Parts: sequence; C-alpha cells; structure tokens
Amino acid sequence: MNWRQYFPILGWLGAYRKKDLKGDISAGLTVGILLIPQGMAYAMIAGLPPVYGLYASIAPLILYAIFGSSRQLAVGPVAMDSLLVAAGVGGVMSGISDSDPAYMQQYIELAILLALMVGVFQLTLGLLRLGFLVNFLSQPVISGFTSAAALIIGFSQLKHLLGIDIPRSNYLHEIIGGAITHISEISLPTFLIGMGGILLIVLIKRWKKAIPAPLLAVAFGILAVWLLDLADSVSIVGAIPAGLPRPSVPVLEWSRVEALWPTALTLGLVGFMEAIAIGKAMQAKHKEHKINPNQELIALGMVNMGGAFFKAFPSTGGFSRTAVNEQAGAKTGLALIISATLIALTLLFMTPLFYYMPHAILASVIMVAVFGLINWKEAVHLWKCKKDDFAMLIVTFLATLSLGIMEGILIGVLMSLAMVIYRSSYPHIAVLGRVPGTTQYRNVNRFTEVEQEEKMLIVRLDAQLYFANLHFFREKIDSLLEQQASPVESLIIDASAINSIDSSAVHALQELHEDCAKGGISLYFSGVIGPVRDVLKRAGMVTRVGESHFFLRVHDAVTFIQDQQNQIPSPTYRSIAIQSNWKK
Repeated sequence: MNWRQYFPILGWLGAYRKKDLKGDISAGLTVGILLIPQGMAYAMIAGLPPVYGLYASIAPLILYAIFGSSRQLAVGPVAMDSLLVAAGVGGVMSGISDSDPAYMQQYIELAILLALMVGVFQLTLGLLRLGFLVNFLSQPVISGFTSAAALIIGFSQLKHLLGIDIPRSNYLHEIIGGAITHISEISLPTFLIGMGGILLIVLIKRWKKAIPAPLLAVAFGILAVWLLDLADSVSIVGAIPAGLPRPSVPVLEWSRVEALWPTALTLGLVGFMEAIAIGKAMQAKHKEHKINPNQELIALGMVNMGGAFFKAFPSTGGFSRTAVNEQAGAKTGLALIISATLIALTLLFMTPLFYYMPHAILASVIMVAVFGLINWKEAVHLWKCKKDDFAMLIVTFLATLSLGIMEGILIGVLMSLAMVIYRSSYPHIAVLGRVPGTTQYRNVNRFTEVEQEEKMLIVRLDAQLYFANLHFFREKIDSLLEQQASPVESLIIDASAINSIDSSAVHALQELHEDCAKGGISLYFSGVIGPVRDVLKRAGMVTRVGESHFFLRVHDAVTFIQDQQNQIPSPTYRSIAIQSNWKK
C-alpha cells in the first residue's frame, strides 16, 4: 500500500529541507494572526459565538496538513460556508425562538453535527473517486451564487455595523427592509468604529498587503472602546471562554440528520469546489507538486469529521488566507500546524485581550472580505462572449437573492445540467465546402470563399451522436438535403468530431443509409475515430455501407466520388484508405 498517497505529510516531512523552515514559520504566524479576527468574524456569519471560529481553526488545520495534497492551501472557516451553515441550521431552528435559553446550545450542536455530516459525505466521495461531481457546478453558476451570497453576507452585518436590531434573515430584501425600519436607532459610536475599521483595512491593503490589516482593525476597535469607555454604548464580544475545546462526540439524532442532509450535500460540494479551485491556482505557481482532487476530498472529509469532535463547524480552503499563506513563504503543511499552534496559544492565554472587541469591527472585517467576492467583471466578460452563460449567472444571482441561499445554488446546478442537456441535444452541424486551391474543407456559413462540390452534401457533426440528439441530427440532414439547389447524389458525413456513438445512433445511421439508398443517394463517412469505428464495425454498419465508403479525409471521399462520376478508376488508397485500420 502506498501510504504517501493517503498521507501526503509523509511525502514532504520525509524530504523536509532546512531552508523551507523560515518560510513556513513566517507564513504560519502570519496566517495564524489573520485567522484570529477572521475566524471569530466568520463564526458570527454562521450564527455562532465568536470563540467557535477559533475552535474551527485548530484541529482542521492540523488534519489538512496531514491529509491535504496542497502545500499552500490554508483551510479554516470561510464566509461562503459560514453563510450556508447559517441558512441550513437557521432553517432547522426556525420553529424555535432565539430568546429561548436552549436556542444557542441546540444551534451549536446542529452546526457541529453538520460538520460531521459534511465530512462523511466528502470522505465517501473521495474514497469512491467521485471528485468529478464538482464539475456540475459551472463557473457562471458559482460566480452568480458567490456574488449574491457576498451581498447577503455583507448586508447581514448591517445590524452590527449600525448597532441596530435587525431580524436574522437570508433574504437581501428583508435585511434592507429591516435596516430601513430601524434607521432612526443607529448608534453613532458603533457606526464610527465600524466605518473606521473598514477604512483602516482598505487603506492598509492598498498600501501593503503583507500587513495583517484585520488584526490592526481589531486592535483599533478594542482600544477605541477601552480608552473612550464605550463598553456600555457599543456591543462588544465580552468574555471569551479560555482553554482548548475538549474532545466530544457530536450529538446524533436521526431527525436532525434528516433535516440537515440537503445543507450537508451542498456544503460538501461547494467546499470542495472552493478548495480545489484555490489548490489548482497554487499548483500553477508551485509545479513541484500536484493537486489530487480525490485526495482533496479525503482531506476535507477528515478536516470536517475530525473538526466536529473538537467543536468545529464546517471548514474549507479560503481564498484570501491561502494567498497570504503563499505570499508569506509557505512551503509545506508545517505552516498550517504553526498557525493552529498560535490559535491554541491564543485560546489558552490571550482571550482576555479580546473582551472589549466591538462586534462592529468584526462586521467590518467580514464586509471588506466578502464584497471583494462580487465578480462583476465576470458578468461583463460573459455578456460579451457567451450570452447563455451570462443568463445562467444572472438567474443564479437573482434566485439566490430572492429565494434563498440553498434554493439559489440548487437552481444554478439545475440550470447547468439543463444547459448540458440542451447543448448536447442541439449540437452544431456544419455544411462544408472546399477552400480553393487546397484540400481543406470549412463551414460554408463562416468562410464565404469556400466552394461546395456539385451534387454533393458534406456535413460535419461537432458532438457525440447518441439518443438525445438523433432526432435533431436527422431533421437537420433531411432539411439540408431539401435545401440544395440541385439534387444530391452523395452525402458525406465528416465524423472527425464525433467522439462517441451509442446503439440508438447506430440504428439511426442504418435508417439514414436505407433512406438515402431509396432516394438514390450514396452515403460516405470520413475521419471516423477508433472508438466510433469499433462500434460501427461490431454493429455490421461497415459491411452494410461498404468499407469502400469510409475515408480518412473528406478530400479523399470527394476525390473518390468525382472519379466515380467521371468513370475514372480510383487509386486503391483513396477508396479503402481506412480499411487497414479497422482492427487497430
């Protein structure tokens, strides 16, 4: 058994170089410092007490360092997953008032159980080598969903930024409506501290990205509350429980599992998509190691399963955190272990320092982070180059804003699948003509100078031929035959772009051959690739049509037909050029 395949830590640890230590220590400390305010802020998005963001920044980091195939990916709480946690757990808790003393304890138990379920799902996908499932989340869908989610996350922090009471909601219009209703209740000190945090983070990032701006914003907020004695007029974090999270088994109840499984599936796929996208971006910069998608699923599964036993909510790779990790010099997973150690030391000895931290500062950290995820440039790009992808982005964006987080991504996935089915059911079919003076044939609708051969129709199908597009294919062929100015005597199908064929397609081609024969039309094929050729051979289609009607190139078929029309004996290589390849 290749243990390094399942435990990548054995690969980099056994070959660890002394010169890498400086970069790992620098990156580990930098990311650890960044994680302190980020983790607490993202816990707030998830609807959890801030300390749970620190809990989710210890065990998950160590587990990823052991099982992850990327050496720069920085895992932990992220805004997107935190919002999905809030949407999923909040939906289950909708029947219970948040003023109920048992509300928060049940909420925490559900969030931790959700991490366990996400981990089991991801680990199962990884062991079954099903990493390809994430391909059903297309880029336009992800972009639309991410932009909408960023708006919802950002505006959900208005209550902390303005110091007003807005009912919890995952719908943008409800959040804005609540803010407008309570606009007269704005706390000026809270607002000024929050805006000061936003300005500080933005200005520092523009000046020097390597400086941990969120931590400086936290320091600014704490000092402002302490020095100006604003603890009674500004909402603060207060006492944070000191000490490391004690290992415990998540509370398992079947009714809770049933209620949470849709959220767990969504989180599992979205979390994997985020991690693999970031991991591949890092791989492009560090070509000395490769990302294994299925191993990443196993790693994320262990991260979330193991984290659940240490009071962590769902985690995955973070875009900004990974960028900081890489820029700070991370070379191996040791950087994550150092970050986790720093978080652990913070929980053990430094929690009193965060007593006066205002919620408005955490809101400013969140808002700056998530508004950077709004990708309007992608929308403009898709509008210019691919209108149907732009439509997918907009529909997903609007569905997420108006219907909810879970519903939005579900609609996006369904749209992606529908688009795949539509495109394969109505593939591109081109009529070909010869480029003058050459043996090349191109689409007559794109190249006006090409010449169509007399009494011939040359058609190219740019897709697989299978049951879903047979009706369209046959209708198109019949329509093109009828549209020709003069009667067609020879139909050539350029099959060079047909990469697969099923039994239904074989029957359809047999019917086409029979109908052509009845109409006095000879059927020819060119460029049939090996796998398709094998199917046609086994189905008896080659014998039925005749081996002499299969050619390597369109030009060979055209030359053969012209020689036949002129009663000129054709060289053997033209008429049966492909015959010697039938068994290859």
